[in-house]
Amino acid sequence: MNSINRRSLLLAGLGAAGAGALAACDSASSDPAALVSPSGSAVTGAEKKRRGTGAERKVTLTAAPVTLDLGGVKAKTWAYDGQAPGKEIRIFAGDTLVAELSNQLPDKTATSVHWHGLALRDDMDGVPMVTQRDVRAGGTFTYRFVAADPGTYWFHPHSGVQLDRGLYAPLIVEDPKEPLSYDDEWVIVLDDWLDGVTGTPDEALAELRQGMGGMGMGSHSSSSSGGMSGHDMSGHDMGDMNMDGMSASPSASSSGEGDGMSMGFMLMGATSDLLGGDAGDVKYPYHLINGRVPADPDLYTGKPGRRVRLRFINAGGDTAYRVALGGHTMTVTHTDGYPVEHRQADALLIGMGERYDVLVTLGDGVFPLVALAEGKNTTALALVRTGSGSTPSASVRPRELDGSVLTASSLKAADEVRLSAKKADVVHRVELTGGMDTYNWAINGKRFDMENPDADPFLVEAGQRVRLDFVNTTGMWHPMHLHGHTFQLGDGGARKDTTIVLPKKTVSVVFDADNPGQWMLHCHNVYHGEVGMMALVAYRA
Repeated sequence: MNSINRRSLLLAGLGAAGAGALAACDSASSDPAALVSPSGSAVTGAEKKRRGTGAERKVTLTAAPVTLDLGGVKAKTWAYDGQAPGKEIRIFAGDTLVAELSNQLPDKTATSVHWHGLALRDDMDGVPMVTQRDVRAGGTFTYRFVAADPGTYWFHPHSGVQLDRGLYAPLIVEDPKEPLSYDDEWVIVLDDWLDGVTGTPDEALAELRQGMGGMGMGSHSSSSSGGMSGHDMSGHDMGDMNMDGMSASPSASSSGEGDGMSMGFMLMGATSDLLGGDAGDVKYPYHLINGRVPADPDLYTGKPGRRVRLRFINAGGDTAYRVALGGHTMTVTHTDGYPVEHRQADALLIGMGERYDVLVTLGDGVFPLVALAEGKNTTALALVRTGSGSTPSASVRPRELDGSVLTASSLKAADEVRLSAKKADVVHRVELTGGMDTYNWAINGKRFDMENPDADPFLVEAGQRVRLDFVNTTGMWHPMHLHGHTFQLGDGGARKDTTIVLPKKTVSVVFDADNPGQWMLHCHNVYHGEVGMMALVAYRA
């Protein structure tokens, strides 16, 4: 039986409602050994071992069309329960989350929910055709799992490019024995926005799929990375280019995004030294903090001298943000939910899917919290008010943005979460390939086929120490995300589930194979992932 037919049979028993079980896999098409089923006994056994309190938190999520007010800007989009970001879910570590998703999306659109960063049971991970069936329009699905690990997480669909609409929200798992001391906290969700303003994410993807070769850019010498590995066009005079309707302009959008040439959705000339060159593919008219444009920003009101925990979540589709709070130094305490040795910084670089927790002691006055769209020459803005003072302009850029910028590579895991020193039992080379010429982003030269997901998995076995070597052969950075696990960067580095891999660089991570199932590994640039920069990490049965 071939893989696609086997997979179809495995999923056939899952209706649109409930969390029904998957039958056991027979085999992987590329390996004679059976794979652990997403709902098999190994998964059930791992769930029983999680630190559960027995308490339940029940929520409902309704995915439906909505017209949002982004702060004087109206956007027709899709969102959870009529708002974006969606309503925050807050739960204590060890509690069981019971979340019923109701799909009220139009045009028979299927959807799902992925609980980003959580080590949870595999059949609740929310990846259609891998861990569950699509939740069809008009249907429901109940996600039920123990949220064992405290930290800053979030949730979003794993269906097409729906993430680049308004379908996302924070998930905060609180530590009942919280070791940090602070007076208040503020959850800060960053996002790049085009849906319902300049088009839809699906229209943006359709344009990107044409590649630069399909847009009159001509062919470029091919290589293992599929031709033109980036699109910074550093060898061309950007100001003089006008090809097949692609006009050059000093501003790529009404928000000032980009410095070079752009098409309808494709952004040209966006470069960043911090990101190693090419900064992004997509032109966004707005960048948001907590769903608000800079002209009408979100406001946090506090008192001078109070210590506040800021929880940053980058929910963007194609944008890394350099974030700073004017007049303040941040103390970084966590990344991707896990504690690190505390480090001070003026600014943070946050890739798509990454999260950072920081502590700040508030000054007296009005201060801009600015998220610079890295390499794209525009910003998102929120405000902190603790006293009197004039409101900063929407275009304010505090000096801290050009101060010490912290990246995950400089962080060390806190003692209590650092992995023990151990030789890897298995090493997988994860080569990031592709380019803009034909928009053929892939892993090891193979585009992931969601209709045949277990065709060529990275195989692991329970109990192994696993090393993944992310080898970026392309001319663009990629935020690589592993489901169901938290890995460690290098030798004693930060514990994370999403890591930035710069162009022409290699990043090695290690993790312990302690959560059986079939797990996605992919670029969290939603457009790169959707065209094929994904793979499966699968446990042998």
